[in-house]
Parts: sequence; C-alpha cells; structure tokens
Amino acid sequence: MIHMIDRRLNGKNKSAINRERFLRRFKGQIKEAVTRAVNGRSITDIERGEKVSIPVKDINEPGFAHASGGIWERVFPGNDRYSRGDEIDRPSGGDGAGGDGGAGNGGDGEDDFVFELSKEEFLEFFFDDLELPNLVKTQLKQSMVMKPVRAGFTSDGTPTNIHVLRSLRAALGRRIALSAGPLEELNTLQEQLDELLETQGERSQEVQTLQAIIRELKAKLVCIPYIDPFDLKYTNRVRVPKPTTQAVMFCIMDVSGSMDEAKKDIAKRFFILLYLFLVRAYEKIEVVFIRHHTQATEVNEHDFFHARDTGGTVVSSALKLAKRIIDERYPDADWNIYVAQASDGDNWDSDSPQCRQLLSTEIMPLLQYYAYVEITEGEPQNLWFEYEKVAEQNTHFTMRRIRNPSEIWPIFKELFKKVSARGGA
Repeated sequence: MIHMIDRRLNGKNKSAINRERFLRRFKGQIKEAVTRAVNGRSITDIERGEKVSIPVKDINEPGFAHASGGIWERVFPGNDRYSRGDEIDRPSGGDGAGGDGGAGNGGDGEDDFVFELSKEEFLEFFFDDLELPNLVKTQLKQSMVMKPVRAGFTSDGTPTNIHVLRSLRAALGRRIALSAGPLEELNTLQEQLDELLETQGERSQEVQTLQAIIRELKAKLVCIPYIDPFDLKYTNRVRVPKPTTQAVMFCIMDVSGSMDEAKKDIAKRFFILLYLFLVRAYEKIEVVFIRHHTQATEVNEHDFFHARDTGGTVVSSALKLAKRIIDERYPDADWNIYVAQASDGDNWDSDSPQCRQLLSTEIMPLLQYYAYVEITEGEPQNLWFEYEKVAEQNTHFTMRRIRNPSEIWPIFKELFKKVSARGGA
C-alpha cells in the first residue's frame, strides 16, 4: 500500500489559480476594504491578513436562462394547493432572491461575501500602485545570513524530507534490475518445459525437475520487496550564505503643547503606512521612535503615541539624536535608513536654520529617503521654509502638508508614487 501526502500550500478543495482570478476581478472592492482596515492597526501589526467583505450584488455572474414568455407546464412534487391553470403571485423580493440583505418585512436576505486575505495579498493590494524611491542603492546594502537551500537528494534524512517520486523511481529501478535475469531464465525454462510436455508427458523426471526449478524462480521473484529502505531518497538542504536586505525606519514626532491628540493620530496613521510599505521591500525592518519637545528621547511605541510629557519645540534635538543613533547602531554601509517626521511646523526661529544645516550636511547623505509631513491648518511656519531649501538640494527629501485625516492616503501616494507616474504628473 502506498500513502501519498499532499504538502502543497493550497488547502483541500482550493485552487490558487481560481483565487488569483477572483482577486483580479474584484480588485477595486478589495482595495477599498484594505484601505479601511489599516486605520485600526498597530504600526507593527502586519503579521496577519484581513477579512474582506464584498456585497453579494457585486459578485453576481452572468449566466444563461430561459427568457420570459411562452407556455410553461411544470410539475412540482408535494403540491396540494394548486391545480392546473392557477396563477401564482410573484414573490415580494422581486425575483425571489430576497433583495440585497437590507432591512424589510418580507423576503429573505443574504449576507455579504466574506473571505480572508493573506499578509502578502493584503500588502500587495494596499500598495499596488506605489514604489520606494531611490531603491537602486538598496542592492549595495546587504547583510549575509545563512539560509537553507535545496542541494539535490541524499540517502539519509528525516521522514518529513522523503521525496516520494524519487523513492518510487528508485524502487522501480531496483525491482527491474533484480528481476530481469530471473525473468529471462524463467521464460527460457518455460519454453523448454512446454516442449518436454509435448514429447515426454508430465511424469517424466526431466519435466518434474524443470517444474521445481521454475517454482523456485517464481518464489524468488515474489520475494523481491516493492520498496526497500535502500530506495528511500530524501530532499537534501544545506545552509549557504545569502544576502538579505535590511532597513531601519526612524519615526520622529513633535509632542509640544501645540500637537494635540488629533494631530498625533494623523501622524500615527502616516507612520503605519510607511512601515507597511517598507515591509514589502526589506526582509528585516527595525523601527526607532523619537519624540521631542525642547528635548528629544528615544521611546517605545506605546510611549511614542501616549506619553503625556510636553513643552516647547526644538526640532534640532530630535535630528541630533537620530544622527547619534545612526552612528552608534545603524551604519549606512549596512542599513537602508528611512526617516519620517511629523510636526505642526512650530519651532524656535533660531533653531530652524540649524535643522537645515544638520539635514543638508550630516543626515541626508546617510539616508535613502526623508519624508516630512506638516500637520496644520494654518500658514506654513519657519521650519517649512528652511526644509524647502533642503528639498531643493536633495531629491530624496520630500515634504507635504496634511490638514485632516482624509488627506493622509492621497499625500502618501503622492510621496511614493511610481517614477513613471511621478514624471507625468
């Protein structure tokens, strides 16, 4: 008896091809659902997919059916109320389907179609039309890690690594090799036996001798095992050094008295978007949280968004801390460095030129990309004008203003849109 084990990634009764076709067909509805889902997530919570619901009316498929009109004669089993010629009222739900699931006093409803997106599918839909700028340089910044790769087959291994096809092929070859000689000899003896039976009969001593030899050969053939431990082949894997890309994302946020909870919430959503976006391009992502008022501190994610300390505003303190952390822990030769800064634009007048100097001479040469968002409904502050000078000198420095949460996603798309789209804008 042969036991076949299906270890493919697709589950039972599932088809990867049909799933891809379904995702392509309802791409618009799925992208809308994915965009809504990100608002309730933590900045590092991407280890799961997302449940997506599509209205039933959107997944109706065209089909063939009989047109109305003509003469219809039907026989329904169990009918004890109607006779031939009686007319039946149309159901209140229109075509009898019960409507689209809304509230009502008649008909039956249908729930929305709900299915699960994997982590990879979730990110693919969310950032379908975006790309990371200045990504060519990434290929030069890689660290070596040991990864298992396939290296042929071996005769030793664990049962989980058995290669069924190779093992059965080896067993078949062994049986053919062991049985070829006895089968040829058996055929020769069988021909001799047939000739002797015609001339001497079954009681001849020579006939009985041949019959004994034939029985012995057949017994040997039956004893050849179908599969032998010698036949088992195992998938061989060896660990080899492989380059892996890694990145660090600095989240810098102003927590001075002018940054209220609404502005912090807008900043959090922007940071979430950037983190999710980076995950698609890099295998290893680290996040550094820096909050500042007159002084800057490195904190964890919870304190970054919820700590209550506040004060004035000195932006250069955060930039100096970020530079020190890069020098100590994230050398630009080994890491792809991204910085996202959120502020309301308010800063000491004498500090803004210092910020421009720090960025232009010390920080920007180390970075892949710097995204600055100013969350304010008023006029630009002095920090904005100094940062404009930095943007003129560095193509990988971008800045935008956000007035309300509805502008977060459009501005994010504008910052990271593909080169072809950016060139035609």
